[in-house]
Amino acid sequence: MRIYNFLSKKVGELTIKYSNLPESYIKRSYEQVYWKNPKGYPQYPAAQIARKNYRFTTNRPWTMQFGRQNERTTQRKKVFLEPIGEWMYFKGDRVEILVGRDKGKQGIVSQVIQERNWVIVEGLNTHLRVVGKDKSFPGITVQSEAPLLVTTGVKLVDPETLKATDVEWRYTEEGEKVRVSTNSGRIIPIPKAAQETVDYKSRELYMENPDKDTTAAVANKITFAPKLQTFEMDIMESMGIKEDRTPATTYWY
Repeated sequence: MRIYNFLSKKVGELTIKYSNLPESYIKRSYEQVYWKNPKGYPQYPAAQIARKNYRFTTNRPWTMQFGRQNERTTQRKKVFLEPIGEWMYFKGDRVEILVGRDKGKQGIVSQVIQERNWVIVEGLNTHLRVVGKDKSFPGITVQSEAPLLVTTGVKLVDPETLKATDVEWRYTEEGEKVRVSTNSGRIIPIPKAAQETVDYKSRELYMENPDKDTTAAVANKITFAPKLQTFEMDIMESMGIKEDRTPATTYWY
C-alpha cells in the first residue's frame, strides 16, 4: 500500500473548521520563512526559503506550543501515515479500542488530530507524566490521554449491536451522505459535538457580537457592483464630474 510522509501534508480540514479561522491565517501562523525576495522588484524572482517539514502534535498548528515544538532544526525521525480517502471519525463518536491495556473498552472521542490520523478517547489509553519538575520541586504527576491511530487502534461502535464495526460512506434516497455500519446496515449519524469550534458549541445557538463579528445583515448586503470602468471613472460618475477633454497621447518605451 502506498504511504507518504505526513510532514508534507497540509493542516486537516477538521482542524481548520474547529479553529473557525481563515485557512490563510493558519498557514501564516505555523509556517517558518527564513528568507524571501522582496516584492515589487521585477529583477527579483518570487523565491523564498522556508521550513518544509513540521512535527504535527496534539497542539493546534496556530498555537505558541506548536511553534515551540517546531523550533528545533535537527532532523527528526520521519513518521509515515497510511493515506485515508474519506475521514470517518468525528468528535463525539463512540469507538472501541483495539490495542493496548484498554483493548475492548469503549469510549467517546474527545479530540481529532487529522494531520496524524489520531483520535483521543476520553479517559482511555492514558499514561502518567510528570509536569513542572526542576531541582527544587519534584513535579506533579498527571494522567494524560495518549492518541490512537484510526487505522489500527480504534473502530466505530455499531449503535444497534453495540460492537465494533467497519463503516463506509453511502448515500440515502434523498442524496444525503451518511456513514453506514457494514455489519447491520445501520446509519451512524455524525454527532453534534463534531460541529463545536473554539467560538461555539452549536452554530444555531451562536450569538453574534457586533464588536467581533460581521453581522448577517451586513454580510448579506451587496456593497460592490462590478462595472466596466476604471477606479477614476467610477469616482467621477458617483460625484457627478464630467470630463470632455481628450487625453494627450503617451508613449511607453
